[in-house]
Amino acid sequence: MSPLPPLIGRRQALAGAAAILGLVVASPARAAHVPPFGRYGSPRRRLNDRTLYVDGRGRGDHTTVQAAVDATPDSPAGGWTLVIAAGTYRETVLVPQAKTGLCFLGATGDARDVVIVYGNAAGTPKPEGGTYGTSGSATTTIQADGFTAAHVTFANDWLRADHPEITATQAVAAKVMGDRSYFERCRFLGHQDTLYADTRTLASFARQYFRECHIEGDVDFVFGRATAVFERCELTTLARDATFRPYGFVFAPSTAAANPHGYLAVHCVIDGTAADASFGLARPWRPSSDPTALPSLVVRETRMGPSIDAATPYVDMSSGYHWQDARFGEFHNTGPGAAVPVPGNRPQLTPRQAAEHTPRAYLGDWRPGPALLPRPSGR
Repeated sequence: MSPLPPLIGRRQALAGAAAILGLVVASPARAAHVPPFGRYGSPRRRLNDRTLYVDGRGRGDHTTVQAAVDATPDSPAGGWTLVIAAGTYRETVLVPQAKTGLCFLGATGDARDVVIVYGNAAGTPKPEGGTYGTSGSATTTIQADGFTAAHVTFANDWLRADHPEITATQAVAAKVMGDRSYFERCRFLGHQDTLYADTRTLASFARQYFRECHIEGDVDFVFGRATAVFERCELTTLARDATFRPYGFVFAPSTAAANPHGYLAVHCVIDGTAADASFGLARPWRPSSDPTALPSLVVRETRMGPSIDAATPYVDMSSGYHWQDARFGEFHNTGPGAAVPVPGNRPQLTPRQAAEHTPRAYLGDWRPGPALLPRPSGR
C-alpha cells in the first residue's frame, strides 16, 4: 500500500472550525498553473457523456455538488461521474435512492483539496421549526446503491464549544445507506457521530467498503447498522475537553440480529491525540432499545495506540443490554491499546473463527474495484 498523504489539523482542536478539520484547498498560485479538473478532462473535452464537472469558481458545469447530483438522470443505465475541482463546498448534499451508480471524484487526487462541509447538529433549530435530529444533521446523505467516492473530504464542522445551548451534539459528516458503497482515500471529519454507516431499512443489509480512508471524531464516530469493511484505514481519536472517562468511543454498531456481518476493521490504525486510555473501542448501540439489534464488530490485525483503554475497551450503552451480549471480537491486533490486561474484557477469536471475518466474507458476491476513473499520475 502506498502511504496516505499527511493528515493535518489533529492538534488544533481549540483553534476554530477550519483548523480542527484541516480544510486545505489549493492555493491561488497553484490553481493558476493546474487545470481545475486535472487529468479528468473538462466541459469542453469530456471523458465521456456521463461526466459532469463541478467547480465553485465557475469553470465547470455546476458550481455546487448538489446541482450536479440533481442534473444526473434517475435510474441511469450506466453510472455517472462528478469530477470535483479543488475547493471548499459549503453545502448539504443529498444523493437520492434513484441516483444509482454515482461517483464523486476529487480532481487533484488528494482528499484535502476537495471538501464538502456544513455545520448542523442534531439539536440545531430548523428554519421551519423543530431540530434536525441525528440523521438530518448530515452534511452528505447517500441513499443510492452503487455509490463511489475517491479523494474527497466529507466534514461537519459544528463545535460544542460554539453552541453551549445545544445538548443534542451529534453532528454527522456523512450518512451512507446504499448497498455497494465504496470510498477510496476519502476523509470523514467531525466529532460526535462522524460517519453513519447505515442502511435504508431495518431489513436491508447494505454493504459498504472503506479503503485507505481517514475517519476522526470523539463520540461513537463510526456507527450504524451497515455491513461495513474498513481496510487500511486511519481511525483517529480526537482530544476532548472533558472531565470524565471515557471521552468517547470509536465504534457504535447497531447491526440487525438477522445480519451475520456488521463492522469489520482490518489492517487499520486506531490512534490519535487523545490522552492515554481515554477512549473505548466500542459500545453496542440498540436504537430505542430495539430488540432486533445485535451489534457486531470485529477488529483484526490492527494497531491500536495508547488512547484506547486496553483494560476496558467495551462498555454497555443502555441498561439491560450488555456489551458481552453483542458480537464483538478481536484477532491478532497490536499496539498498547490492544494489550490484554483483563482477558475477560477482550474477546479474542480463534483462527477458525477469524476465517469467517474477512472482507470477502462480508462483501459476498460484490468485488469493489479501484475508483471508476484512473488516478492522477504520481499519486
